Amino acid sequence: MPESHSAKTQTDWLARAAKVLPAGGFGNFDPSIVVKEGRGGRVWDEDGKEYIDFLIGSGPMLVGHGHPEVLEAVTTQLSKGFTFFASNAAGIELAEVICDATPCAEQVRYVSTGSEADMYAMRLARAHTGRDLILKFEGGYHGMSGEALMSLAPQRLENFPQPVPDSAGIPQSVQDSVIVAPFNDTDFARSIIAEYADRLAGVIVEPLQRLIPPAPGFLEALREETTRHGLVLIFDEVVTGFRLAYGGGQELYGVTPDLCTLGKVIGGGFPMAAIAGKTEIMAHFDKNKVGEAGFTFQVGTLSGNPVAAVAGLKTLEILRRPGIYDGMRTTGKQIIAALEREAARVHVPAQVVGDPVLFDVVFTEAEVRDYRDVLAADADRLTLFNRGLREQGVLKAPNKFYACAAHSAADIASTVEAIATAADHLNTL
Repeated sequence: MPESHSAKTQTDWLARAAKVLPAGGFGNFDPSIVVKEGRGGRVWDEDGKEYIDFLIGSGPMLVGHGHPEVLEAVTTQLSKGFTFFASNAAGIELAEVICDATPCAEQVRYVSTGSEADMYAMRLARAHTGRDLILKFEGGYHGMSGEALMSLAPQRLENFPQPVPDSAGIPQSVQDSVIVAPFNDTDFARSIIAEYADRLAGVIVEPLQRLIPPAPGFLEALREETTRHGLVLIFDEVVTGFRLAYGGGQELYGVTPDLCTLGKVIGGGFPMAAIAGKTEIMAHFDKNKVGEAGFTFQVGTLSGNPVAAVAGLKTLEILRRPGIYDGMRTTGKQIIAALEREAARVHVPAQVVGDPVLFDVVFTEAEVRDYRDVLAADADRLTLFNRGLREQGVLKAPNKFYACAAHSAADIASTVEAIATAADHLNTL
């Protein structure tokens, strides 16, 4: 029988994890930290060490850990049932809210993870066009499907549009179904779409790729070219949806795709993701409308489950309140200013890349426009900086700060102090 949770240190848990988990972790984040509890904008590890949390579950905890209103909604639902494998009112209402908020969304289909959502979006594009090829952008993250794991983080740089598999176990046939272009190169994107138009089903892109904002006119060009050639434009908004703005990246940048994928925020911390888009494309989920040949089969045991739905509904209600997004942007701007100021103080080449709600420092003098610019930056210095922040009680992803609505003035002040201390060691490499 498993040992009791009581009176165990983080070292004890790490030893136990090493026996039963590959690489000692879940495959998500640094396995050397075991989180015990989260409240608001902070988390505590199993040794009781407190951290200001800029990881926030890799994005979903946009209103903070254990928000009392979300907790109340979830607690009420738990007494009514966890999941039914059938439609429920909260899931229907959440779909209505998503359609009201998201420019491209006329209909919604639920899944449990962003990886599933992206996989099904690409499958819908193929069903709708009758073509097989997908165009993605080098460095773009679209989950864990075979197509998505093409040129996500290649260390071997091939000539475009040749993809590089990021994982063992992906068949050559999958590699042959994807072509790759550099993010933010408008001329290249136009030319590659025109060249492969008769084989392309769709183009999938993060409107803000990891941290890199779209160059002026880039997303507009993708919209123009996909429309011209009858392709499906997919915005992967699993990260950016309800984060960059209430209507996501498509609201912020003013470009409306045919489909988008959503996740993280819409489940309020519970497993929930979705494909949303035009009715004529979403109709491929309805065999009565498209027939056997056009039908895109999709089921999921927990898709649209009521616990995640009520958590998502309450989270989105909170996000609609006045001042929420302004507050998160203010938080981000204060931290960005500290990052820029401290890097300059210690004379280390650096720039902050991203948006005030989603950003990080990149240690390079060069302009950052695409994946290869990030790859050429000083990764060792970033690792050193992140370690320094962790020692000072600031938790973040390896390449990302997530601002959230629960970060307080005290959190920001402590983070600014931690940045200054961590910066003092940047020249020790």
